[in-house]
Formats: sequence, C-alpha cells, structure tokens
Amino acid sequence: MSGIKRSIIRTGKKMRFIGDLAGYLWAKKNLGKLGFNQWEELIRKDKALWDQSLHSGKEKKRVLFATSVGQYYTGTALESLIAAALTLRGIEVHVLLCDSFLPICQVCSYLFSYDNLIDLIKNGPTKNICVGCFISGKMLFERVGVKVHRYSEFINKDQLNRASMIASGLTYSQINEYSEDGIGIGEHAVSGTLRFFGTGTLDNEPSGELVLRRYLDASLRSYYVANNLSDNYNFECVILQHGIYVPQGILCEVFRKKKIRVATWMRSYRSKTFIFSHDDTYHHTMISEDTSKWENMRLSDTIEKDFMNYLESRRNGTLDWISFMRDPVEQELKIDFSKPSIGMLTNVMWDAQLHYPANAFKNMLDWVLKTIRYFAGRPEMQLVIRVHPAEISGFIPSRQPILKEIEKAFPHLPQNVFIIPPESKISTYDVMEKCNAVIIYGTKTGVELAARGIPVIVAGEAWIRNKGITIDASSEDEYFEILDKLPLNYKLSAESTQRAIKYAYHFFYRRMIPIEIVDQTGDENIPYKINIESLQDILPGNSKGLDIICDGIIKGTDFIYKAEEY
Repeated sequence: MSGIKRSIIRTGKKMRFIGDLAGYLWAKKNLGKLGFNQWEELIRKDKALWDQSLHSGKEKKRVLFATSVGQYYTGTALESLIAAALTLRGIEVHVLLCDSFLPICQVCSYLFSYDNLIDLIKNGPTKNICVGCFISGKMLFERVGVKVHRYSEFINKDQLNRASMIASGLTYSQINEYSEDGIGIGEHAVSGTLRFFGTGTLDNEPSGELVLRRYLDASLRSYYVANNLSDNYNFECVILQHGIYVPQGILCEVFRKKKIRVATWMRSYRSKTFIFSHDDTYHHTMISEDTSKWENMRLSDTIEKDFMNYLESRRNGTLDWISFMRDPVEQELKIDFSKPSIGMLTNVMWDAQLHYPANAFKNMLDWVLKTIRYFAGRPEMQLVIRVHPAEISGFIPSRQPILKEIEKAFPHLPQNVFIIPPESKISTYDVMEKCNAVIIYGTKTGVELAARGIPVIVAGEAWIRNKGITIDASSEDEYFEILDKLPLNYKLSAESTQRAIKYAYHFFYRRMIPIEIVDQTGDENIPYKINIESLQDILPGNSKGLDIICDGIIKGTDFIYKAEEY
C-alpha cells in the first residue's frame, strides 16, 4: 500500500488510514493542473540557493500557514508561493492541515451534501468530502519543502471527549453565546452553519441544530489544536485565509489571544490581486483601518483618470476576476425616476454573519423589512431595492432569498417600493446613479458609488464606513433620523467626492496587492496558478507585491501597495 502514499493519523490511541488510491490520483491530477509539479524541479535546479536558505546558521523566525483545508486550491496556490518566498528569505515555514480530523469544516456545504446530509450528520464528511483533501495539501507543501503538521497531533483524548460533551450538552439557545477564554466559539460555529446551509437563519432548517452541533464540536477541536500547537512552537506570525468560519475563525482568535501576530488574506476583486490584513479578518480591519493610511495621498490627473476608467470597467467586470456584474442592459423598469428615488443594495443573507458593534440592526433581513415599512409611510419617495446577484451566482447560492422573505412580510408590496431580482441583467450602477441617495448594509459597491458622487447611507458593516465619506448609522434610531432627512437636496460635494475617489483608489489599487507571477486559468475551481521559471523569480526585489506581503508577514509592516510605487 506504500505506493498509494497512505497517511496515518493518530487520534488518541486509535489509528485510521486516509487517502485511498482514488484520493491520491485525484490530488495528483489537480496539483498537475495547478502546475505544482514544478516545485520539485525548481528546487532541484536551484538546490544550492534552496539549501543555503534552509540551513543558514542564524536563528530563524518561524511562521505558520494555518491552511487547514488542503484542497482549497484558491488558498493553497498562493500560500505555497509565499511559503517558498519566505523560505528564501531565511524564514522557517510550518503548515497546519486537517487530516480528516474535524467532524465538519468550511469545505462542507448543503449544496454539495444534500444527497448525503443524514450520513454527514451521522458520520461526518470523511467519506464524500475528505478524500484527497489532506493528501493534496500534504503533497503540495512537502514539495515546497516546509514542515507539515496535522490537527490530530495536537489534541488529547480528554480534550476530544470534552469537545464532544459540550457540543452535545449545551442547549440550542446557549450555543451562539458560548465562549472559552473570551473566544467566541459558539459565534463561529453559528456563522459556519449558516454558511453551510446558505441561509441567514436556521429556523426553517430541520437538520440545522444537528449540523450546528457538529460545527461546535469542530470549533472546540480547533480551539484545542491551536492552543496546543502554539504552546509547542514559537511562531512569529500565523497566516490564515479569510479568518472567519470553522476552523479559520477559531484559529485566528486563539493565536491573537496568544499574542502571536496574525495575517489574514483573501483573493480580491481586481485580476491577480490579493488583500492582506493584520490581526483580524479583513471584514473587520477594512472598517477600522486608520484613514491616515490614504487620506493624504496625492493622485496625479493621469493616475486618477486611469483609475476612474477602471471603476467604469466594474460595470461588467472586464478587469476583475471576482465580479457579480452583468453586461449593462437598458430595460423597462416602470419606475418614474422624476420622483425622488432612494436605492437600496442588499447582501447575501448568510455571508460573514459575525458581530459588528456598529451595526444599526440585528441582521440584514431586519434592516430590509424595517426600511420597507418606513418607506410605506413615505409615499412621496420611491425605494428601489437591488437584490445582490450573488444570491444565485455565488459559490454558495442563498437558500434564503431576500425576495421570498419580503413577500412573506409584505404579501402586497407598497406601491412606492420596487425590487430588482438577483437574476436581472439591469445594471446596478445605471439604476443607482438615477437615485437621490443609496442605502447599503455591507456591500463593497458603496465604495464605488461614493466615488461617483452619490450620497451613501451605511446601516451595517460596509468597508466604506468610518471613512468620513458616508452617512453612517450606528443605531436604529439614528438610522431612521437619517431617513427622515430624505430626499437630500445635494449630491456629494467636490471635496467629499475627491476623498471618496482617494479611498476607492486605496481600496482597489493599494490594498489589493498585485502579484504579476500569478496567471489566471479560466477554471472556476482552480482560478490561477503560479508562473515562475526559477526560484530567482521570487527572491527579494523581483516582485513588488510579493515583497510587500513577505515584509508584512516577517516585519508586521503595512500590507499596502504604495501609490508612488504603482
């Protein structure tokens, strides 16, 4: 069986095998698609350089990629590149992978599990999801030549039993508030479960509680693993994809609690770019970022013109690799825009449901329904609701469509409220530009609308909040006081619009760090691969974006692609 490259995982006194022939061949095939078979060849060609980096006599700083999910190629592709680049910069790189150990994780979703949901709840994801996951991650990172750790190595039997006891023993209502050492374990379990079902509430999910208890068990296991691993190794920094859900959100909180620097990241919107943040998920840090990072920038006329051309391209996503926009389509809306019209942009119900202290409402649905009720009493204005296209086109389509929730609450929609459904090809930008103001909860589109001079009202956790550009509400009362002043008798001033353009530029061109050695593949599941001919290509000075990312991880410097360098 050695030819199948089985991996043995220790869980207490038990031993189990993972990675059968099908899993191994599946992993090998997909790693080939990514071009990762090249790592061994690249290291062989530059063996002297690689060995010098690995065996330098000085004491090395140590970093951990808490990758966890080996088959999440959108993550492992970039992390393998950065791992190799850090090694060449004299850093000792470690990787943490789940070895079919968690009872459920962020790979799982109702979309891929509904035929086997009973089996998933009873036995976990091992049979139909874990095949190839650990093996593919292990094969990839071992080819890069870094130390690979397994979840099962850093937890004992007593901790496993305690995780199981708590997950089964808490009442359903207690789970969301459950924490240990100030870490919101229950909150992350709930967030992961909502993502699993693609819904904003579990009220109508017959299996919701059972799946939630699995996520709570997985959260607790992740909590113990992170604590035990950090007690055994002195890490300078831990790198995490996204920094939310299970297990990433738990790991992020534990390492931060241990006073270990954390760097989270995501594949961003512009082609071949990535967003990195220090200390927390970017969902939080993009809101709290100090405005001094960008407000004193000077944009030349040429740079500003080029940037505004990019914003215009966002209408159809021609320069992006993440886009929910369609080609602009002129279509009869049956809305009289000569009357004061207020735009409203929704988010996907389940997406990133974490606690934000500044939210004016308990959740997005609460915001939508109360806003409609408000406008029912303001017949002199029109409310135009654009439902987010990602409800049907995102990686996990929503199983709680906002339109159905509105129809339940309003069998007869107020005559002055209009809804553009997610499948509509009508351009969001074209409609919002006809509005007096636009209300948002968490959408990134608020950044672009403000840069176009459109007043934006923020009720949730949008990244444009706290930038001195938008009208931000931090409570229901404050929100409705703002709405009482509608319609506005002004557009954004030239000064405010210029500030919005600066922030939009900072957001799209500086926080989204380009890596030119990344090539798009056109494959939705494996969207990019690394294109280098030699390890020399990733040495310091050969890729500005990679240098900024590595310096941020090693030294804690800003993950900002400076304007003067662009």
